[in-house]
This record gives sequence, C-alpha cells and structure tokens, in this order.
Amino acid sequence: MSIASQDAVYMKQALRLAVKAKGHTSPNPMVGAVIVQNGQVVGRGYHQQAGKPHAEVRALKQAGSKARGATLYATLEPCCHLSKRTPPCVPALRSFGVKRVVVAMRDPNPKVQGKGIRQLRQAGIDVVVGCMEQEAKELNRVFSHWIRTGLPFVILKAAMTLDGKIATAMGESQWITGAAARRHVHELRSHVDAIMVGIGTIMKDNPELSVRKGLTSKRSGHARQPTRIVLDSRLRIPPTSKVLRWTLEQPTILCTTALASATKKALLKKTHTTVLEFPQKKDHVSLTACFQTLGKLGITSVLVEGGSELNAAILHEGLVNQVQFYMAPKVLGGQNAKGLIGGQSPRHLKHAFSIDNLNVQKIGDDFVWVGHGVHPQQ
Repeated sequence: MSIASQDAVYMKQALRLAVKAKGHTSPNPMVGAVIVQNGQVVGRGYHQQAGKPHAEVRALKQAGSKARGATLYATLEPCCHLSKRTPPCVPALRSFGVKRVVVAMRDPNPKVQGKGIRQLRQAGIDVVVGCMEQEAKELNRVFSHWIRTGLPFVILKAAMTLDGKIATAMGESQWITGAAARRHVHELRSHVDAIMVGIGTIMKDNPELSVRKGLTSKRSGHARQPTRIVLDSRLRIPPTSKVLRWTLEQPTILCTTALASATKKALLKKTHTTVLEFPQKKDHVSLTACFQTLGKLGITSVLVEGGSELNAAILHEGLVNQVQFYMAPKVLGGQNAKGLIGGQSPRHLKHAFSIDNLNVQKIGDDFVWVGHGVHPQQ
C-alpha cells in the first residue's frame, strides 16, 4: 500500500472521530486526530465541546511516549494562537516529539490559516496537507461559512405535500409528514445553534422549538437545546408562549424593532428573555441586520422553521445556504392552500432560484430533499 493510501486510511478514522461531536462543538469546528507509530494506532482523540481539550491534545495524552517519532493525522490544521480557552496544539506536538503531521485542510480562521503548518515545518516536522480535503471541508461547512462571512449558516426547512403545500387553507399543518420524518427533524435540530420562526408561527402553533428527548440518535448523545429566535417587530408574543418557558435552560431571543413598546420589552426581559432591537424593513425586522448580530453572538447555524412569508423574505435576502424540504406522498390542491414560498411570484422563469447539489433520501413513507448553493438564476 502506498503512503498516500495509508494516509487516507488513517484520515478516515480521524474524520469518523470528529463527527462524533456533531452538534456539540460550536462555535468551534469538529476535529478528529489519530496518532500512528509503526503501523499501529497509539492515540485517538476528538474535540468534544468548546472549552474542552482539542483533538490533538487528547490523542497525544493517550499516546504518551509512543507519540515520539510518530505520525499524527488531523482533520484540521493544528492551532497556534493564544486567544482561546485552551492552549495551542502546535507546541504540544513539538514537545511530544511527533515526527510527521498529515492535515486534511487548512484552518480558515485568520488567526491560524497556515500559521500552524508553518510553525510545525519550522520545528523540523514533516507536514502533508490536503489528504481527504473535500471530506474535511464538508464536515466543517458551517464553521467555515461563519468564519468567512461572519454570518450563521442558514438552513431553510419545511414539510410539504407533493404539490408544494405546507398547510391547508385553514392553516392546518400538523402533521403533513410522518413520525420518521419528524424524528429526522429533531436530529437536525440537535445539530444547529438556533431555530428561527416568525411571530405568526408562535401565535398559530405555540411551538416549544426544542429537541425532544428520545427522538435523536444515540450518536447525538445528550441533546443540546438550540437557542430559540422569534422575529416579532411589535412584540405581540403572548406571555403564555412556550418559547418563553425554561429560558435559563434553553435561551430565547426576541428580535424586534422600535415599533414595540418599551413596557413590553421591560416585562419580557424579566422572564430572562433576550430582547434585541433591529432596524425596520417594511415594518419587519431587518433580516440582514439580525443575522449579522447573531453571527457576532457566536451563533454559527440557524434552522429556519417559519411560514411561507418568512421563507420568502429570507430567500429573497440571499441568506439561505441550504434547503431541507420534507415531502409527503400527498396532494392538497387548491389555490388557497398555503404554498412553501409566500410573497409575489416572479413574472418570468428566469427569476426563479436555483438549488445546487440536490440530493434525496427516503425517510419512512416520506422523502427529504437537501440542497446547497441557493441562488437566483443568472
């Protein structure tokens, strides 16, 4: 077996380790590391949670003295900066005497971005970059987007019929899809930092916007509850809303405007709810300003579960990075049933949105379509 093939074998192990922490490392990336000495794996580790030891350090501690002269496989470039809660990994690799480091991808964080690789080489360590790079980039698609743009990675999710309806004319939508698809949604919720809806969804459905216990896979471990975000330009939210409960365990952010009363803002803040005021756009919260602030707060991913009007607004603002559409083998029909995307339809097909890299998977009796690269047609 060639050296490149051997490297790929061990890097696959590192990638499998990294994905174990999916949904638990934000705002940090998912990272896995494997240490190999004379063809034997002597150390393994993955970054479990922000603030906890990095993958390389965990692998080094497991390997101990066997790390000297060994090769370390890391899914992301080892860090070298001090502006974080844990020590940098490059000095640890030097002190343990690692001889060779194989890196899947460079860290897009400007604080690293090649500096870790350069410092390793300056220390006389042989460094190989690019082994299974595409797989590593896919693993940390969300992290890279947030680092590059400062904005959360936005997933537009909806459940619909075959003819694109998300509710009947009377607004009934529970449940279009079956139990298996709903479990799949809770798995998705457990992987994101926040869930966003509009005030219309709160007033109509009064959702909890939480991850239900027992509805995620064992791999997800203890479900991390996402932050609940509600767009409410006038703070019409009823005090009995479920999203205003358990705010110490599961934070809620209300995004509003100057149209809301100061009295209502003060009352809501007493419930340990965060109230953020944003500029208006046609009497609604400016979505661009909202997402810029969410990114600054360290929210790296947002799952949008709103109605057709919010779907339309966020799509036309160019904020959608991924669509996740669940489709049931049902047809509602009728022009007055609620469609997936609200607002006004474009006059011409050339103004439709294109979705790249679309894939489909069967979930129970339903299907889920996942696509990246949502953009207007040229």
